[in-house]
This record gives sequence, structure tokens and C-alpha cells, in this order.
Amino acid sequence: MPASPPSRVVYIDWLRGLACLVMFQTHCYDAWLGGAARKGTFFMWSQIGGTLPAPLFLFLAGISVALVAERLRKKGAPTRSTALRTIRRGAEVLGLGLLFRLQEFVISWGWAPWSDLLRVDILNTIGVAIMLMGCLMLLFSGDGIAWPRKKMVIAALGAATAISLATPLLWTTWRIHWLPWPIETYINGVHNTGKPAPGFFPIFPWAGFAFVGLAVGFAILSEGIRKHEASFFISCGVAGVAIMYFSQWFTARPWHIYRVFDYWHTSPEFFLCRVGLLMIVLSGGYIWCRWGPGAWKYSPLTQMGKTSLLVYWVHIEFVYGRFSIMQRRALGIGGASLGLAIIFVAMLLLSVARTNWKNRRKELPAAPGKLANA
Repeated sequence: MPASPPSRVVYIDWLRGLACLVMFQTHCYDAWLGGAARKGTFFMWSQIGGTLPAPLFLFLAGISVALVAERLRKKGAPTRSTALRTIRRGAEVLGLGLLFRLQEFVISWGWAPWSDLLRVDILNTIGVAIMLMGCLMLLFSGDGIAWPRKKMVIAALGAATAISLATPLLWTTWRIHWLPWPIETYINGVHNTGKPAPGFFPIFPWAGFAFVGLAVGFAILSEGIRKHEASFFISCGVAGVAIMYFSQWFTARPWHIYRVFDYWHTSPEFFLCRVGLLMIVLSGGYIWCRWGPGAWKYSPLTQMGKTSLLVYWVHIEFVYGRFSIMQRRALGIGGASLGLAIIFVAMLLLSVARTNWKNRRKELPAAPGKLANA
């Protein structure tokens, strides 16, 4: 009997869990490897792998926004209401990002600079990106309950393209110097250093990955693709390979569009290359969850993906914070790998505990007042 198509939430959760796992290894080896181990090829590749989680989280956030909008549509929610709800959700995530920075500052009291409070971290960017996607949805909301899906796909891809093309300019010749740095940093990651820094997650270019995800999400919802879902996701992988090859071909041209060319941080070519990689990862995640081990009854990555925000929030303290379980920059590969295994198991148990707690709350009987109003 052929495997049945997975719930969309399953492969999205699995991919979020994958992003968490790659993030753990990047952070653990960065925090704990020291001496010669820090100068070797192993460390270099561990950090290269760390370039995947941030765009993947944003990409999946975009897909999720489209799928949540569809669920609300089926419940009869007007498109305008859904768009406004998306904006509010983005504001909540942004608030959590600011709260996280406050927590980090308090825990690091005494040695962390006050400017860390306004650091543009990945949570901040996800929140802003969701708000921007909600604004785009609001433009196409009208008064009905049906989204113009083709227009949404085109508009989302247009937004992603515009963000990518504007990034090199907003980091260099079009710098918005007149804005206070706490605001400008959301545009180009300037922070308080006087120039854009690659260690942050500004809207340009990072929010572009969320809009690509939004386009993919609305494409998935179209009637034709729903009937041929497996073929669509396999095609995504093939398209991803083609996009990456085109990106590399374009990069190899002897001329560049922009006066200042920075391939690894601002170039549309590298943005396009990562979009291709995301399409390949999306295709692989779907295949894994439909025909591979991801379709089994229990998957640790799927479980962790359900609580990705929580495990992201908590693991930072046990890797980089005052409560680090290993000595900072003092271990070899074996010791750091042991720490990574401990972090993974601990975060998985935390995820399971969180899920069980939520399930128990759902099973609790309603309060008398609620029963009376039912």
C-alpha cells in the first residue's frame, strides 16, 4: 500500500527540528571547541552548516503563515481579519525577541554592553518578517474569505526579489544614515558600530527568505498542486538545483551590477543560492516524511520542531550563557560532541514535557463559567 501524504504540519515540524539540530551543532562547537580543534577543517564545516538554520526558520515561517491563513479561511474568517491577525502574531514574536534580548542582558549583567539590548537577533527578524507578510496579505485581502493565490505568489516573490536587490545598496551607497542606529540596524544590521555588520539579522536580506516561503505556501494551496503534491515537492528539489547552478553561473560573470560587491553578505547571487538550497531541503524534508523514517510513528526532529521557539530560547543559556554545561573554548572535538549530545537529549526531553503539558491542559474540563456560557 503506498504511503499516504503527510500532514503539512509534519514535514514543516520535521524541518524546524532539523534547523534546531544544525543550530545546536553550530553553537556547541563554536562555544566549546578550543585550541587546535578550533583551527581545523571540522570546525570550519560546522560553522558553514550554521548558515542554514536562520534562512530555514524564516522560510518555514513564510510557509506557515500561508497555511495558517488557509485554515482560518476554511473556518470562515475574512481575509482582512486573517491579515490583521498575522500582523499581531508578528508583533508578539518581535516582543518575544526583545524579551529574549532583555533576559540575555540581565543574565550577562556586568560584562554585556547595554547595546546588546537592541541587537537584531533572528527572533526579532522573524517577528518583523511576519508583520510585513501580514501587511502584504492586507493589500490583497478585500472583503471576502478567498485569497487570490496566484496574485499572492507573484506579490510574495516580488517582495523577496525587491529585498534581495535592494540589500547591497542599503548596506553601502544608500545607507540611511539619518535614522537612529537602533532603527537603522533593522534595515542593514549597522548596530552601534557605524557600519553594517554580518553578525546580525536585518530585514535586508533576511526577510526575503520569509517571502519566498510565503510564495511557496500559497502555491501549495492551489487546487492543481494539491492534486499532484508529491510531484510538486520533487520538482522543488530539481528547481533548487537549477537555481543554485544559475546563481553560480551568474556570479562567475566578469561584471557585477553593484559598485560594492560582497558575495557572502549582501549579493543577490548568494541570496539566490540559498533559496535554491532551501528548495532542495524542502523537497528532501517532504520525501523523508512521506516515504522515509520521518513517516514513522515517532520522530525526535518532528517533536522538537513543535517547540522550536522554546528549545532555541533555552539552549542558548546552556551553551553560551552563565549556565554553560561545558568549559568555554577549552574542549576537543570529542568533549564538544558529548556536550552536543547532552544538549540534544535535554532539549528533546524539554520539548516532550512542553507538549505533554499542553495536551493535559486541553484535556482539562472547562471552568464552570465557560460551561455556563457554552
